[in-house]
Amino acid sequence: MTMKLVSPPRTDDTLDLVTIGEAMAMFVAREYGDLAEVEHFIKRIAGAELNVATGIARLGLRAGWVSRVGNDAFGRYVLNCLEKEGIDHRQVTVDSGYATGFQIKSLEKNGIDPIVQYFRKNSAASHLSVADFSADYFLRARHLHLTGVAAALSPEVLALCHHAADAALAAGRTLSFDPNLRPVLWPDTPTMVETLNALAFKADLVLPGLQEGKLLTGHDAPQAIADFYLEQGVKAVVIKLGPQGAWFKSASGEQATIPGFPVAHVVDTVGAGDGFAVGVLSALLEGKAPGDALRRGNLIGSLAVQVQGDSEGLPNREQLAAHEQEEIS
Repeated sequence: MTMKLVSPPRTDDTLDLVTIGEAMAMFVAREYGDLAEVEHFIKRIAGAELNVATGIARLGLRAGWVSRVGNDAFGRYVLNCLEKEGIDHRQVTVDSGYATGFQIKSLEKNGIDPIVQYFRKNSAASHLSVADFSADYFLRARHLHLTGVAAALSPEVLALCHHAADAALAAGRTLSFDPNLRPVLWPDTPTMVETLNALAFKADLVLPGLQEGKLLTGHDAPQAIADFYLEQGVKAVVIKLGPQGAWFKSASGEQATIPGFPVAHVVDTVGAGDGFAVGVLSALLEGKAPGDALRRGNLIGSLAVQVQGDSEGLPNREQLAAHEQEEIS
């Protein structure tokens, strides 16, 4: 893979990765059935970019997360979770004018994707803007990770994503982009496709799922999806294939399929893609080869779907080592 996530050199105040996004309180059903009839829920935290920051931090790397939360109980809950996970949150603003969003998620059988209902319109995080950009903070990070979720929150958040991307690239940092499509947040599909591709074209590494890639590029085959982005200057494309694993192609023409890890019982599919991103990005930040990075991504993605909750399955370094050793033996 013709990309490196290893510069600039680390110092005492260097972040390995910084990302921008929204965190929400999440209430996960403890009973099967229509959410209207469920009476018991368990509180968790949700947010695609926060999942990635959490996974990176659990592996002992330094992660920063930029956002806004409301001056409310959910906002305090988010801040407490950040503190617990060891995520740098110096650039998280407590906004007294707007509330922290939340969501409710169904419990499903047999690995079926759960139903998620969002209550995030006009949330504090949707009021992020270029005014929240601090060059001193963002450029102390070796790598910037963006997703299509943050880009969908508001035009102001989208402008912040572009501003941060441009600043990172101008300073010689690397950039990854996970489309993480949320059609419900967009006015229509063409707008979503055009907007997210504009961000993707700036990235060193693009990480779509196969179905996402088909929608964003109009192509069906992984090779054609990858070429669509590589022709725009992207250095490498990793396509998530679900249980089958992942496929990548670099600008130099290197390509390979890395098989997935079998899972006997899928509990919750939400967050699997974020777990995959954690594996790939953490390995690349450690200077590992593309195949090893995708293998770690597949492994952490497989762990993520075996528990309920968006980030509960993300391993710490000891747990990851144990799982890797288990796979070797």
